Amino acid sequence: MNSFQEKVISLREQHEQLITKANEPEEFGNGIYIRYKNPILTAEHTPLEWRYDFNEKDNPYLMQRIIMNATLNSGAIKWKGKYLLVVRVEGADRKSFFAVAESPNGVDNFRFWEEPITMPDDVVPATNIYDMRLTAHEDGYIYGVFCAERHDDSQPEDLSAATATAAIARTKDLKSWERLPDLKTKCQQRNVVLHPEFVDGKYAFYTRPQDGFIDTGSGGGIGWALVDDITNAVITDEKIINFRHYHTIMEVKNGEGPHPIKTSRGWLHLAHGVRGCASGLRYVLYMYMTALDDPTKVIAKPGGYFLVPKGKEYIGDVMNVVFANGWIADEDGKVFIYYASSDTRMHVAVSTIDKLVDYCLNTPEDGLTTSASVEAIKKLIAKNKKL
Repeated sequence: MNSFQEKVISLREQHEQLITKANEPEEFGNGIYIRYKNPILTAEHTPLEWRYDFNEKDNPYLMQRIIMNATLNSGAIKWKGKYLLVVRVEGADRKSFFAVAESPNGVDNFRFWEEPITMPDDVVPATNIYDMRLTAHEDGYIYGVFCAERHDDSQPEDLSAATATAAIARTKDLKSWERLPDLKTKCQQRNVVLHPEFVDGKYAFYTRPQDGFIDTGSGGGIGWALVDDITNAVITDEKIINFRHYHTIMEVKNGEGPHPIKTSRGWLHLAHGVRGCASGLRYVLYMYMTALDDPTKVIAKPGGYFLVPKGKEYIGDVMNVVFANGWIADEDGKVFIYYASSDTRMHVAVSTIDKLVDYCLNTPEDGLTTSASVEAIKKLIAKNKKL
């Protein structure tokens, strides 16, 4: 056996050890969810065949020919008894693509399918696509709604000028995808999520209207819109159902994460909020609930963030960020929350339907002032004194 073959064997052994490493829950938590200690997916989890040329003649130094940079912002679905993530994989060239990673238990042993997803182009091809939200809709299809980014050709001298649209594709096996026309709206859209049920016989979308690629401008928060035909999706009217507010975790912008989970008490929503700080933009996760019979009616708004970067999660390509666009509600009530840290790696936290409903319905709202925050704390202190 020559040294090249020995290197290949060692490389494959190390990769297998990484993929099959058992994950463990953290010992202490906040009672709402349990974080798991290890990232569930990193760039190093991607298949070796995507990165190395194993032909000794062509690659005698066993170099990575294609370098992967990050695994992040994954859609999620339970499929044939397995926990599947449609992962945004980013290469060293800044281009993102989608790939499916599968786990038997939802917390470790995630293994990518053999090849990335081949996503058909829209009429106008996108430069980059990313951040897919998966929805198993009652019409029988699994839909993927994701961001399609293109250069803004109205500003030819500005290489950073971009436009964002909500791309739509559907599948029944997560392998073959039918690309539908991009969602047509009056403004740019980067965070759009399909509701899992028909509403008044129409497809319903959670939107995030924004004036520019980065800046929300006049966009007031998370929107809601109905569409007659998803094969030619056009939004003519949208209303804001979850507003941004000054000096809050969602001062700069907010957006729906995965599609909401239906419970007996209402729809559970996971979203992200963004505020400016000295180091840039801080992304956190928060929750809210809407009425079972009216998904546009907010019935609970727990104040503050639900989940933020912790420890090493602060460090990465884009610091101080957590982002989630996938979760799975299991048959036994367990909820797997899949989130990315600092645009670099994927993690999981686990809770239950009952805990998340309790958190939403019994956590005080943000009173929007210091005085209101202090009064909420004093109210809790007074209640505990009576025990």
